[in-house]
Amino acid sequence: MIYKSRMTAQISGEFAVFMIGMRINKPWMVHKWIPVLRAMPKMLNELYSDSEMGLLSHEMWFSRTLVLVQYWRSIDQLLDYAKRRDSAHLPAWQAFNRSVGCDGTVGIWHETYKAGPGSYESVYINMPAFGLGKAGDLLEAKGNLKSASDRIHR
Repeated sequence: MIYKSRMTAQISGEFAVFMIGMRINKPWMVHKWIPVLRAMPKMLNELYSDSEMGLLSHEMWFSRTLVLVQYWRSIDQLLDYAKRRDSAHLPAWQAFNRSVGCDGTVGIWHETYKAGPGSYESVYINMPAFGLGKAGDLLEAKGNLKSASDRIHR
């Protein structure tokens, strides 16, 4: 569904934004980057199968650098998942270190941000639920939510 009016997103309380990705530095070394690429869908399926783990939503873009933006209920839940011995994350991380390590063929990166009331704003026009709007609640951006300044200071 495309929302044709100006919309904004709202999430109650604090939340975390986790950006993670990989960069294919040597495209001809498919045997190095394909396993890294295949690991993320397993983790996402696992996270979506149990909402108690804390993942709210994600968006993904693929090119030479794959970018995944994830919205989490809390940084603690994100960190707990990363350390869980029974999760898909630890075996994938160990496999990356064994197969790729620091050989330069595949880059991986992540950034983590803690957000909460007064530290974010958003607007969507002619968009489906996306990003924060998919992770939280979509509201019409009118009245005290009309401008970016109003939304960030609400």
